[in-house]
Amino acid sequence: MTLCLTQPLTLSFVKMSNRYIPHTPEDIRHMLDRIGVSSVDDLYADVPAEVIFRGEYDLPEGLSEIELREWFKNLGARNKSLVIFGGQGAYDHYSPSVIPHLLERSEFYTAYTPYQPEISQGTLQYIFEYQSMISELTGLEATNASMYDGATATAEAAFMMVASARNKNAVLVSATLAPRVAEVVRTYAGFHGIEIREIPEKDGVTDIEAMRGMLAAGDVAGVILPQPNKYGIIEDFTGVAEAVHEQKALITINADPSALAVLRSPAEWGADIACGDGQSLGMPLSFGGPYLGFMSCGKAQLRKMPGRVVGATVDAAGNRCYVLTLQAREQHIRREKATSNICSNQSLMALYATIYMALMGESGLREVNRLSADGAHYLYRKLIESGKFTPAFDKPFLKEFTVRTNLDIDMVNRRLAEAGIMGGLKVGEGLVAFAVTEKRTKEEIDRLVTLMLED
Repeated sequence: MTLCLTQPLTLSFVKMSNRYIPHTPEDIRHMLDRIGVSSVDDLYADVPAEVIFRGEYDLPEGLSEIELREWFKNLGARNKSLVIFGGQGAYDHYSPSVIPHLLERSEFYTAYTPYQPEISQGTLQYIFEYQSMISELTGLEATNASMYDGATATAEAAFMMVASARNKNAVLVSATLAPRVAEVVRTYAGFHGIEIREIPEKDGVTDIEAMRGMLAAGDVAGVILPQPNKYGIIEDFTGVAEAVHEQKALITINADPSALAVLRSPAEWGADIACGDGQSLGMPLSFGGPYLGFMSCGKAQLRKMPGRVVGATVDAAGNRCYVLTLQAREQHIRREKATSNICSNQSLMALYATIYMALMGESGLREVNRLSADGAHYLYRKLIESGKFTPAFDKPFLKEFTVRTNLDIDMVNRRLAEAGIMGGLKVGEGLVAFAVTEKRTKEEIDRLVTLMLED
């Protein structure tokens, strides 16, 4: 094909005074005046001064593409990759290499909220598949898509329980729930007039008798329990749901979704709501995220659930298709009735979990847990046999466990880090928790034990 030009080809270049900043000083001044502050710094008045960086950024001058790639390569090389034996809600499970190749396809990676179902069938389908898989793990009838992380999902569960109760605004939280999750729940509850009361622990698990006594107060909307708990213990909730429901309250179980492939489901325990973090579904450890919060519930709580619910139906021609069945965002309903501001990024992480679960299947998830449990119990035996560690609790565990020691764990962990290993995490005075996943080899476990016992 020949290109014919009837006019001379000319190129024009526009000189821009703000090449990378879209707002002029006049624009910024106008916006500041409109909201009633005198400077951009005033927008950060609530941030403690000691955490605000006041220096100059250590950035290079303009670089070519080759130079810039090399600069980032050298910067990344300063990160130290460790063999991980820590856990506490962030687990070093294997991530199949096919996931990023599918996840980063432009139709998924750049997709926005699927407001128009007729042009969003691919997005709606994978959300539907995600919901179906999580519901299969939790045993509950409905799953949303989706939430920021496990901690905020648990806070949202507290809101759901209070919203479902009549004139009750107290929520009981087990002392064996992961501390970072409990802290987020307390923070969120404080701004919603919800009272959080802690159920004490006994021998490493929730004190069920104490919980029964606390329920008798009559103002409890719900109870939040972990499975497994912060010590890695698999708790026994026999009879708990009956006790909670007797008092017209609801029960939420914060669960590890990977572990649900082999443990009793929240529904089997009688839970009304299940929530937690989807990070254990193959999401790599990457400086704290991005992670994925999941939430499932029974039909009775469906209308109180935040996020979105995608449903399957048929079109006019009888073909299977997908639609947004429940939308709790303020764009769709009256603002004061909204229960969600969940956005597109969470949908992308739901896709990550969907691909992982589809690849692993039921047998793959069971194998992940079998290998993790084998490794964890092997490490547990080696530590106890060393004489430097003693059992903290005589309770069942899966991939994470807690032991007691007189060793200076901070000093030991510094030595381990120098050797390329992340050791266990302190969870109390003299208590340290270790996690083992399917990625850890016998040689790595033996090396960890040897290094820990060095004088």
